[in-house]
Amino acid sequence: MKHFKLFTSSLMALAMASSTASVAESFAITNATVHTVTQQGVLENATVVIENGKITAINPKTVQADTIIDAKGKILTPGFIGAMNQLGLVEVGAVSRSRDASDKKADITFDASLAFNPRSSVIPYSRKGGITSNIVAPRGGEDIFKGQSFVVDLSGEFESVRLSNHNVIVDLSAKSKGSRALSLQTLQQTFADASKKLAKTKQKNKNEAKDPSRQDLIVNALLAGDKALVAYVDRASDILTLLKIKAEYSLDLVIVGAADAVLVAEQIAQANVPVVLAALDNLPGSFDSLHASLENAAALSQAGVSVALAVNGDTHNLYQLRYHAGNAVANGLSRDQALASVTANVADAFNLDSGRIAVGKRADLVLWSADPFELSTQVSQMWIDGKQYSTTSRQDALRDRYTTDSDMPRAYTK
Repeated sequence: MKHFKLFTSSLMALAMASSTASVAESFAITNATVHTVTQQGVLENATVVIENGKITAINPKTVQADTIIDAKGKILTPGFIGAMNQLGLVEVGAVSRSRDASDKKADITFDASLAFNPRSSVIPYSRKGGITSNIVAPRGGEDIFKGQSFVVDLSGEFESVRLSNHNVIVDLSAKSKGSRALSLQTLQQTFADASKKLAKTKQKNKNEAKDPSRQDLIVNALLAGDKALVAYVDRASDILTLLKIKAEYSLDLVIVGAADAVLVAEQIAQANVPVVLAALDNLPGSFDSLHASLENAAALSQAGVSVALAVNGDTHNLYQLRYHAGNAVANGLSRDQALASVTANVADAFNLDSGRIAVGKRADLVLWSADPFELSTQVSQMWIDGKQYSTTSRQDALRDRYTTDSDMPRAYTK
């Protein structure tokens, strides 16, 4: 019991340390190698000033800040942005009671942000990978619409949901039962019906018009461009059909998965549609993904497609996002493109106020010990909304517990 209390106390201290923010109202990071992910490119021996959670100056003539942090030449990048995963909704995939990402009855109105757990043990672990924010995607239910994504920061604070009911997720991937044709037809009919309703409503007086349902409001937001349609789709022919629907209804579209997107890269680029894919998908997982390849991220980028990288699988894998980007570099993606694929491109695809080091942007920043895409590199310091956070996780606490000499039996330390 004594050791259990000690361990519990250490975890409480760890949780407090992980959420400890800098008390200074403003601070400046000096002598940094700043990868801005803007047209400014890389700035050597640069200074970035942060105040009230925002970047207020880059290389000012005089530095005025409450605190000065000397980066000593280390690399400063925007915080990495995770995308299309179940962080905070799934703690352990094999434990059903820790899964809140799906429900059989879920439809387009499904708001999984209500179940988001900011104190998930996976969040501080993901911070180790330089990830400061994340787009969480519910898995929905039987409906083709899986619900709405939401945006969180990885501070671990209870108010870390930045945007709820953000974008609409639709699954148009291969079906084990039924036909994909019905999914595409349902999607097309949904927008056709909504367009007709809107046209009729405009012709009626306000007193005659019925209040739209919650589903109607969401679809109307898609038609107005206030929400993006985020579509899971792999097969090239399905992508082309989706591009036609986008053009017909002027939708803001994001494609996720896109294993065969290289076959229609030119059309995707012309439609100005961003693609979210996993850099390590290199083998066909189905007949929809026969062209999966480690070189797809580079090929799409070279074709003019804005590529954002995501990590497939369990939420614990999100930490590995920078390694996936490094593998994309090894397979043809430039380092600048790779950095953009986990920062600016994600922010642009999902309309976020982050992903770049520029005046006015949210101060989600990471100072690295070396090249962030190298295996041995670590996060030296991290700021979310201009507040400094630790990368110490539960795994570190467990490591320390089982490698530190104690009065417990030998089996507990070896």
